[in-house]
This record gives sequence, C-alpha cells and structure tokens, in this order.
Amino acid sequence: MSDFKWCHGPSCHTHKTQDRVRGSKGNKVLRTRKIKDNPHYNQYFTPFKYFCSQGCYTDFFKEHIDRIVAIAPRREPLETPIKDPVKDTERRWNQWTIEKKVS
Repeated sequence: MSDFKWCHGPSCHTHKTQDRVRGSKGNKVLRTRKIKDNPHYNQYFTPFKYFCSQGCYTDFFKEHIDRIVAIAPRREPLETPIKDPVKDTERRWNQWTIEKKVS
C-alpha cells in the first residue's frame, strides 16, 4: 500500500507552483500534489488527510456542498435544554449567564 494519497482539490493541478511542475523540457505539466499518509491523522478528522492546502479543501467544499448536505439533511432544528438565563449584574458589561440543564 502506498504511503501517499493524491490531493482531492478539484483545481489542485492548475495552481502554478514549483512543486507541481513535472516532465522533461518541452513536455511540462502541472500535477496534483501528493499527500503523505500520516497515521496520526487516522485518530482525528483533519482535512489535510485528503487535501494539500486550505485552498484545495475550500474549493472541494464549494463544489460539493450540496451533495454533502444531501447525505444527511437537517429537517428540524437542534436544541439544548438550559436553565433560565440570569442577569449577572456584578460583571462589567451586564452579561447574561446561561447554564446547561443537568439531567
């Protein structure tokens, strides 16, 4: 099994940087970057497991967001039960204190 993956960014191969240039003189191409398969990433989700940069991650997300949301659409809002808010007058800016309910 390879220790590298290819970047999933849809336009990764179009960015003009030195590390993407491949080929011999007169036959040059821009190639998608390789990403080292790091076992540390398997413990946590990180976009850099599949993308070489934040830009490639953002490009992928913009292109595929509708299909990603279609996998698990949210039909109802989420709610977290809390205690009634209490105005804290001892704070400098009159902030509200909100605590979660303990069940």
